[in-house]
Amino acid sequence: MIDEKSLEEARAWIGRSKTLEGIVTPYAASCMAATLDRKNFEFQNGDDVPFVWYRLGFPELSPLSACGRDGHPALGEFMPPSPLPRRMYGGTTMTFNRPVRVGQPITKIMSIADVTAKEGRSGDLMFVTVRQEIADKDGVAITDDRMQIYRGEAVAGSNASHKPAQPPEGAQWVKEIEPSPVLLFRFSALTMNSHRIHYDRSYVTEVEGYPGLVFNGGLTMIMLLELFHQNKPKATLKRIKVMARSALYDIAPFTVNGKEGEEPGTASLWAVNPTGGLAYTVDVEYEE
Repeated sequence: MIDEKSLEEARAWIGRSKTLEGIVTPYAASCMAATLDRKNFEFQNGDDVPFVWYRLGFPELSPLSACGRDGHPALGEFMPPSPLPRRMYGGTTMTFNRPVRVGQPITKIMSIADVTAKEGRSGDLMFVTVRQEIADKDGVAITDDRMQIYRGEAVAGSNASHKPAQPPEGAQWVKEIEPSPVLLFRFSALTMNSHRIHYDRSYVTEVEGYPGLVFNGGLTMIMLLELFHQNKPKATLKRIKVMARSALYDIAPFTVNGKEGEEPGTASLWAVNPTGGLAYTVDVEYEE
């Protein structure tokens, strides 16, 4: 397990916060829509910002000299220090009070909500939960509780894939995704995400020990919500809970799937890896 001193140092970051000012421009929203191959990809000022695209208003600004080995801003700045160098997206829970709008100033208040540690199948893990409140002139519009997972250095066999859980049955909506390097690059560029596991093949395979470029967790979530939007175009999201179950890579196509939930106003979405294992899940609550 992570030693007590390291965990205490990381937990001292709980409550630390920072505030960012941003805006989702028509150009940024149009670039995202084009990247997702939407037929109508031109956005105008005043349009609703779809789903979780508010992140386009807050590209990850950090001087090049402040980036760590993995391309992310170095730990110990806003994110807490960790003895575990590898970072992965773990999931998020988002509540939507109303959409923000293209061209409208928005504010993001970020705070470290929790830091915990445990021993997993591949070694020590540290979990950092970051709360993000997205506000416009009328107050908080979106709350986003996001989990980052930190892992130890890659060692032989540490990334050997455990057998993922089986996906749900009865999919009503299915779409195959081709995880191309071009798609990963364009998404990373739009959000200024310089994490090297998404675009640097030699780094991700030789240093972090993964079999290919890691498909961005936020992009997987967006792909799943795009599937939902295509099949429920009149639905308004109220809450989503996203869980990363196993990693996806650019080495083979995977599928995004979904179905109506048992309760009215609910739906289940999930991604299935090329071997049929469960990779991501999204539980959706919505109104029509």
